[in-house]
Amino acid sequence: MPGQSGSFAAMGATVPTLPAGQAAALIRAYDLQVAARRRQTLLGFAVVAGLALVFGVLAEADPTKLVANIGRLTSYVGRLFVLDSGQLVLLDPREWFWGLGKWLKLLGETLLIAYLGTVIGGLGAFVLSFLAARNTAPSGWMCFVVRRFLEVCRTVPEIVFALVFVVAFGLGALPGVLALAIHTMGALGKLFSEVVENIDMKPIDGVRATGAAWIPTIRFAAVPQVLSNFTSYALLRFEINVRGAAIMGFVGAGGIGQDLVEAIRKFYYSDVSAILVLIVVTVMCIDLATERARHALLGREADR
Repeated sequence: MPGQSGSFAAMGATVPTLPAGQAAALIRAYDLQVAARRRQTLLGFAVVAGLALVFGVLAEADPTKLVANIGRLTSYVGRLFVLDSGQLVLLDPREWFWGLGKWLKLLGETLLIAYLGTVIGGLGAFVLSFLAARNTAPSGWMCFVVRRFLEVCRTVPEIVFALVFVVAFGLGALPGVLALAIHTMGALGKLFSEVVENIDMKPIDGVRATGAAWIPTIRFAAVPQVLSNFTSYALLRFEINVRGAAIMGFVGAGGIGQDLVEAIRKFYYSDVSAILVLIVVTVMCIDLATERARHALLGREADR
């Protein structure tokens, strides 16, 4: 409209402008800052690349060996999708998944190992997290001891625990469950305790003011604040444990990993790819399901 265009022109005429010398100085200072930031970024990349090169030499990670043997890797991957008859696996799915019934049973055992390990470890982490959090621990020394215990549990890899328990209890699912439970307790205990340390302390102080003991205080003032986050972390850990349980069979701790490592050792290429496909599809389905559950829990918590 003519009236509006006239008003805009009037507003533009009243906008203050800097003198040419002052504007040029500001532009020059800005260009210097951009150049300095760019130099810092390039220097950072150079330092990281240099450290990677130095550490690679110290670790004897020879890139020439990678280049020289890359053909073996591609050749092995190619053989995974070819049957013994020379036919592509996709052209004969029935032959490719000849052991589907047995593999599904072992896959179910893997899921049970992951589930039991998550439940047992999660319950242990639930209890110990309130003792490891500085704002809810009954005493400083107990907080220190529990934190160190959780560090030991999560520092040792699950596969090492599984090896120890296989020697102690023999082959089967029990070593895998115990290994995952201990590592889960350490990992979730750390996450849970951090959640507890960020809760609102006013309900805690209010319940303590009534003369309640430590357990009722935690039960009625702390647990309602952290339950949804605890469940979300536990679901995330279950996803991780499914992948971890899949390789427990490498050391005889049950599950589908036992058939997988046997197929790898005996060069049953198509069996390796079939088992890997089953594991990948299962993990993808669990990831999608638990992701939705976690988002629903966190969304419900945000709506409160």
